[in-house]
Amino acid sequence: MDAHDAPAFLHEVILFLALAGVLIPLLQRRSINPVLGFLTVGMIVGPFGLGQYTDSSPWLRYLTFSRQEDVAVFAEFGVIFLMFMIGLEMSVDRLWAMRRLVFGLGHLQVGLSALTIGGIAYAFGNSIESSVVLGVVLSFSSTAVVMQLLTQRRELGTPLGQATFSVLLFQDLAVVPLLVLVTVLGQKSGDSVAALMAIAALKGVITVGLIYFIGSRVVRPLFHQIAASRQSESFMAVTLLTTLGVAVLTRLAGLSMEMGALLAGLLIAETEFRHEVEVTIEPFKGLLMGVFFMSVGMGIDISAILAKPLLLPLSVIGVLAIKALILIVLFRLFGLSWGRATEGGIMLGQGGEFAFIVIGMALGLELIDPQVGHFMLLVVGLSMLITPSLTLLGRKLGNSIDARVGKPVFEEDRQLEQLSGHVIIAGYGRVGRLIGELLSEQGIPYLALENDAKLVKQMRAENAPVYFGDASRPELLRRLHLERAVAVVLTMDRTAAALHAVKGIRATSPSIRIAARARDEAHAHALRDAGATVVIPETLESGLQLAGSVFETLGVPGDVATRLLEQERARRIAVFRPI
Repeated sequence: MDAHDAPAFLHEVILFLALAGVLIPLLQRRSINPVLGFLTVGMIVGPFGLGQYTDSSPWLRYLTFSRQEDVAVFAEFGVIFLMFMIGLEMSVDRLWAMRRLVFGLGHLQVGLSALTIGGIAYAFGNSIESSVVLGVVLSFSSTAVVMQLLTQRRELGTPLGQATFSVLLFQDLAVVPLLVLVTVLGQKSGDSVAALMAIAALKGVITVGLIYFIGSRVVRPLFHQIAASRQSESFMAVTLLTTLGVAVLTRLAGLSMEMGALLAGLLIAETEFRHEVEVTIEPFKGLLMGVFFMSVGMGIDISAILAKPLLLPLSVIGVLAIKALILIVLFRLFGLSWGRATEGGIMLGQGGEFAFIVIGMALGLELIDPQVGHFMLLVVGLSMLITPSLTLLGRKLGNSIDARVGKPVFEEDRQLEQLSGHVIIAGYGRVGRLIGELLSEQGIPYLALENDAKLVKQMRAENAPVYFGDASRPELLRRLHLERAVAVVLTMDRTAAALHAVKGIRATSPSIRIAARARDEAHAHALRDAGATVVIPETLESGLQLAGSVFETLGVPGDVATRLLEQERARRIAVFRPI
């Protein structure tokens, strides 16, 4: 049977999974950026690479994608899950807390970049409508590429990471009105653009308002119900349903699925299930984003680059230079040092993934000349391809600049929220709650994880920093900045879960202090062997307190009794310390 006679998408799914299964471990072993890896593989196995030789060599059909459309559906899902994760990161409270950077810095970046690039496009003979669309869409950067780079380098919590994230956040918010604008400009009716924009905006506001109003009263109770059952499969299903369901609803209302996914993330970001959902959705996002980057690589035609050996590279350099210069000045004005501003400007200089969506829509509506549209897609694709390498150059250049001119400390640096020096409490029952109260009284920051949804709801109502999640999953603890915590306290009463948690935490952070509660001495020995720093059997304190009451009854002096109990406590705890 021919590869393309198989059920729809089966060949593409199998080929991509095979590539991902080989590619991801290889990239990790070689310390190669996965974005760059998927882009390069897309170029090699795509329709402009080996895929163009399938007619002369039919066996290549099993190893290549002969059409970019073959992975377009999967690539769109990758962007949808990316927008969902961005929504999870946002939350209304965080958006408001970062409003100066998001709506100040982000607004200026998009506005100035769009005016500059749009003006150049108009000067080259494009129509006013085409120039507006190109100016705005090329002002956007690649959220997928930049967030991947920041996450890998663990820089999201730094001032540069927060400023960069704020710019990307505003760009993502601006995608929605841009899609509406393209749709309106593409309509051939005699109505005015202003009237059509007003109608579209009203419809969008009503749709978003209804989804947010209804969703906020459905999502939290639904997650509570599923969480109470402690069925991980059901939790995953509800997460996917929320993401794709809201995305489909927004498409039916005439808005983009990406906007719906962003809104779904915002809905969940307001709940205590946020971190657990992030961990649940991460594998899907990673795989589908890989498909997206491969599809971008498939759109890069090497022969077209060779046919325009001067114009295409100059256009890429021009877009990168314009955006980088504007961003460097803005980052500096908003408090970053010259070195970090330079690094951030270079990092955000590329075109973004939404250019493929917006320019594709504009081509379908005949707003942009096909030759210009396809050329600009090549520019965007190439700029994304070289971003990982440029970012390394930007960091070295930024470090060199800061070393020469000095790196001042700004007020914004102190105000940016950076969680560190905190304690993570796994299990927030009676023991965990007592520990949390004691830490709060001493002004020590802490975060708690609990898998009892009802208890989490109750504690959240009391403004306790408690989140729903299974503490035996170390990847969830990393979401709570395990690498910057001073200690982890395990109070769970489930033997297997506590043991699994100790092993996972120790594998992730070999040096962090782990204090664990044990049910009995056998459990204490197992936790010690797994890597717990301190283990306290729950029978120990009750036994010591009972012994103390006996001493009191027998008339043993209080100081003597206290000393005896302390000696016995120290002796028994020492038995459960790592050998």
